[in-house]
Amino acid sequence: MTFRAANDTDRPALIALLTQANLLTDDLPDELSTFLLAYEGDTLVGAAGLDLVDEFGLLRSVAVAPDHRGQYLGHTLVEGVQQAALAHNFTDIYLLTTTATAFFEQLGYEVIDREAVPEAIAQTRQYRELCPDSAIVMYQKMV
Repeated sequence: MTFRAANDTDRPALIALLTQANLLTDDLPDELSTFLLAYEGDTLVGAAGLDLVDEFGLLRSVAVAPDHRGQYLGHTLVEGVQQAALAHNFTDIYLLTTTATAFFEQLGYEVIDREAVPEAIAQTRQYRELCPDSAIVMYQKMV
């Protein structure tokens, strides 16, 4: 298994993995370097991304191929993205989820009220348009 930052050539495989996981692809950034990818050989088997929004991080697009689940790959990817956030002095990380609350709670994220997010996060396309109002908002302060 190899881990590396995404680049433009990874876009088709990333879109396929996210689509398979029923995650958003409409708002993928043009530049993918804030995404950490896991490859097994030439096959993309996991991904996690971070949108940098003002001084906040918005964790997104955490996906693991079905045949690689249960091996803590998702944990490893999220922890890698969190370390990258810290390296850029981003300590407040938010996320929206409709299905993975328990997974993110294992990683130390807490459910918060939608109204508690900073305005910069509330203005993201993911928050305003793409995720349903029923999506759970979670937060973690990285120290």
